[in-house]
Amino acid sequence: MFPKYDVIVAGAGHAGCEAAAAAANLGSKVLLITMNMQTIAQMSCNPAMGGIAKGQIVREIDALGGYSGIVSDLSTIQFRMLNKSKGPAMWSPRTQNDRMLFAAKWREMLENTANIDFYQDMVKSIIIKNGKAAGVETGLGHKIESSAVVITSGTFLNGVIHIGEKNFGGGRVGEKASTGITEQLVELGFESDRLKTGTPPRIDGRSLDYSKMEEQKGDEDIVGFSYLDIERTAAGSQRSCWISYTNEKTHELLKTGFDRSPMFTGRIGGTGPRYCPSIEDKINRFADRDRHQIFVEPEGWNTVEIYVNGFSTSLPEDVQHAALQTITGFENVRMFRPGYAIEYDFFPPTQLNYSLETKNIQNLFFAGQINGTTGYEEAACQGLMAGINAHQKVRSLEPFILKRSEAYIGVLIDDLISKGTEEPYRMFTSRAEFRTLLRQDNADLRLTETSFKLGLASQERMEKVISKRNGVSEIKNILKESSIDPGQAQSLLAEQNSAALTQKQKAVQILLRPNISLQQMMQSIPELNAKMQHYDTDTLLQAEIQVKYDVYIEKEKELVTRMSQLEDLIIPDAFNYDRVSALSNEALQKFKKVKPRTLGQASRISGVNPSDVQILMVFMGR
Repeated sequence: MFPKYDVIVAGAGHAGCEAAAAAANLGSKVLLITMNMQTIAQMSCNPAMGGIAKGQIVREIDALGGYSGIVSDLSTIQFRMLNKSKGPAMWSPRTQNDRMLFAAKWREMLENTANIDFYQDMVKSIIIKNGKAAGVETGLGHKIESSAVVITSGTFLNGVIHIGEKNFGGGRVGEKASTGITEQLVELGFESDRLKTGTPPRIDGRSLDYSKMEEQKGDEDIVGFSYLDIERTAAGSQRSCWISYTNEKTHELLKTGFDRSPMFTGRIGGTGPRYCPSIEDKINRFADRDRHQIFVEPEGWNTVEIYVNGFSTSLPEDVQHAALQTITGFENVRMFRPGYAIEYDFFPPTQLNYSLETKNIQNLFFAGQINGTTGYEEAACQGLMAGINAHQKVRSLEPFILKRSEAYIGVLIDDLISKGTEEPYRMFTSRAEFRTLLRQDNADLRLTETSFKLGLASQERMEKVISKRNGVSEIKNILKESSIDPGQAQSLLAEQNSAALTQKQKAVQILLRPNISLQQMMQSIPELNAKMQHYDTDTLLQAEIQVKYDVYIEKEKELVTRMSQLEDLIIPDAFNYDRVSALSNEALQKFKKVKPRTLGQASRISGVNPSDVQILMVFMGR
């Protein structure tokens, strides 16, 4: 019934979809197995993509040739560029999405991708031959052979849903959990553990009084995620989000359910996300706060369903509803379904190589929440990398690995493998040492050429990068060569309350002044406008950022060069750490467990001191 595939992807969430698309677009024959064909690329939690650091990841996925950015743009109902008041290293794109349209576009793109077959079934075990993954066995008893397997199980591995004192098996409300894989892998020597996440209630938007809330509109200038030219939502037709707040009465009502809360009674053993806590966790941990912000987010263009961002909870349903009614604008709220918590199995990611292939079993790859991450974006980028590397492995090609200095994706994977995680991992800009280099605006310049050489990024993407790179160089030369006399710049400088020019200056010097943008200069100085009006907005912005932040960019590049010396010192796979008697006991244990590839990775392992790295370096030199 089934041919032998190059790659089987188990699970069709964000990680699974990207994995299947990447491997297929590189030329592998792929089977995507999902327990429900109707929930491919389902947005299980909030209907949004991007945000702080996560937006950078989506742009990196797009620059590499992944689909998440395109799908997000095609299903956007609101776009905002966050942190615009800060420097460009902190700018982060975010979209509010139509939940149903997002999933429909993902499925449409996958079905239009050559080399992908689909099958609805549960993967209950992995076929292992000679220490290598060689296919899967399904719940219906099919044994399907492949050269590599990518597991992207999300929250489905032995998932348990909690609502107050009720609990039942499930990977998502209304969907059964996946069983068998954890038990098999533990028998094979893998370490597993439990994590927890949650989601808020969904409510009827017709029952809300928006006049009592603060409106949050989208940006007039919709940048989007994808570097390709695709049709995006018109600025005037975006849907607004709204902001309200809990209050002391809300908190008192929520506390009445604490004695029935699975989190406080010990029924939930898994660790929850530190940076996205439940509402009951927030009022318990931050008892001094008399209110918490609530974001009222529409679920799509043609639905009244609302996602109550900031009100994730597993309290009893009656407590949830009563507490919601105390929030301003929610007095007559009707609930579509309650919030819930879900516990699920994950495998500590220190058991992986940088390619996301497991150390215990060759040709077996993990991506997404199975590695302890939280969030669509973190899952999607892992899926992309696992799909690429599964393809590379079955063709005996070198793994595709991104460094910390090249991408937030590289930071994420290095963090997981070097440090592991004991709670759901979420990406932040603060996790990256080189965030001035890893901006959302230059992901294409950083990554597309490498992906194009790999065979994933398209010719169209590469041509756009070449055009952008050449355009930026030309604009910078124009700014260096154009002299601006005081009369030309007078109105511009007066508007910005800057000191007036007393003599001619190069345009580049004027652009370096605070609060002066390249667009403003072009509007005020006809000579510049004539020379640069044919460049697109993206190219103009890139040139401006490179000019304004040149000193900081060069400093980070120097730091990357210095730190790369440790990254180039490879530790042999068979290195015997027991022979290095001067290592601390903790470092010895961590090195033997993680098996770092380089001295750079060894230096980032939690609990390892600089002296341990120095000792290792000296011993390797001997």
